[in-house]
Amino acid sequence: MADDRILELYRREADSGEYSRIRALWKAHSIAEDDRDIPGLMATLTDDCLYEIPQTGDAWHGKEGAERFYRDLLSAFPDVHFDLQNIVIGPQGVFEEAHVTGTHARQWLNYEPSGRKTEFYVLIYFPWDSEAARFSGERISFWGFKPAAKG
Repeated sequence: MADDRILELYRREADSGEYSRIRALWKAHSIAEDDRDIPGLMATLTDDCLYEIPQTGDAWHGKEGAERFYRDLLSAFPDVHFDLQNIVIGPQGVFEEAHVTGTHARQWLNYEPSGRKTEFYVLIYFPWDSEAARFSGERISFWGFKPAAKG
C-alpha cells in the first residue's frame, strides 16, 4: 500500500489555473537556465528546495545548495544545452527528459574533466509545492555520460 504522501500526490486534482502556473514557472526556470541566470532560477524554487541525484547519492539542500548545484554544473559544462525530448506537466509538478550536450571543462560530481564535447540524457522531476507555488527542487537521473578515462 502506498504511503500517505504518495496517496496525496496521486489524489491531486488537475486544475487549469494551477496547470498554467506550473507550466509558466517551468518555462521561466528553463529560460533562466538557458540564460545562466542563477537569481532567475532561484526565484522558481522554495527556500527549502532539495536537489538530488539518487544514483550518485549527491544532494544539495536549500537555495544555497541549489545555487551551488547550478554553479558547479554551469562551470563544468559552460556551453551546456538541454534539448527537451519529452515533458509531462501535472498537479504534482513537471517531469522532463532531455538530451544534454556540452564541453566537459571542469570537474562535475566525481567526474574529472575531459575537455571534450560530451552528451548524455537526463530525466528530471520538478516537484510542485502548491502552497508556495514554486518547485521544491529537482530529482535528477542521468545516463549515457562518458567521463574522462582514468589515467
